[in-house]
Amino acid sequence: MLPGLHHVTAFAGDAQTNLDFYTRVMGLRLIKRTVNFDDPGTYHFYFGDANGTPGTILTFFPWPAAPPGVAGAGQAAGVSFAVPKSSLEAWTDRLRKAGIPVTGPRTRFGEEFIAFHDPHGLPVELFASAPESANAPDDPSIVRLHSATLCEADPQRTFAALEDTLGFRYVSNEGDRTRFDVAGTPLDVVAMPGAGRAKPSAGSVHHIAWRVANREEQDEWRAKLVEAGLRVTRVIDRQYFRSIYFREPGGVLFEIATDGPGFFIDEINPGESLKLPPWLEPIRASIERRLAPLEAVR
Repeated sequence: MLPGLHHVTAFAGDAQTNLDFYTRVMGLRLIKRTVNFDDPGTYHFYFGDANGTPGTILTFFPWPAAPPGVAGAGQAAGVSFAVPKSSLEAWTDRLRKAGIPVTGPRTRFGEEFIAFHDPHGLPVELFASAPESANAPDDPSIVRLHSATLCEADPQRTFAALEDTLGFRYVSNEGDRTRFDVAGTPLDVVAMPGAGRAKPSAGSVHHIAWRVANREEQDEWRAKLVEAGLRVTRVIDRQYFRSIYFREPGGVLFEIATDGPGFFIDEINPGESLKLPPWLEPIRASIERRLAPLEAVR
């Protein structure tokens, strides 16, 4: 069984705007400032809790000139976080003071949540589903990723893959939304019959990553996915974890990522400097010339 989410990766617009919003408004820690290893002229920001714990991480590829993405089928619909149960009012006030319109609270599968869009249009939801901290009961901080949502033109194919191959269990239905669960992590599938394909860009999710403990478990999953007829990449070294990628039958890109080696292997204070993998260090000067300068995170 997959033990839950590892991270969600999305596209943003201006890098500084993205950095400021998720650190200053959302209160996440910048745990790694690096580049897209497949396109090193683009930043890759990792935000998460103070320890960079798998299951708390949201990452971005900022594209300064990118147009807004177009929502549709075959995509993951934004990012959902769990926050303390009594914190939605505080979050609503905080976001509105930052100029972010908020809707809700509403209820989904018995849990209250609020919804809004980040400065580049990414849909974000905050679910009042985490217990208050015993040490700081008034702390409204994000606790972890809550769930993921897939938008599908033909959801039945995705249902079969989730249950038969990936080990999810069916939970319930609400209207056009069907909920599955793996290890306590919800995954919703929204039926969008007749919808056009999504066009990912700024404000869109690129992929959803699921956790495994180590390389051995990852190899087992890769063999299982290949046996099920899915096209799976080789194991790719992402420096802070190792990854395989595949598309579920509806077209959403999934990743299975290892928990280790983690984000603290190459710097004492993560996020303070641009970190590059060894194979990109020889062209650091060229990469840095292509990247927009950033103000320090405060």
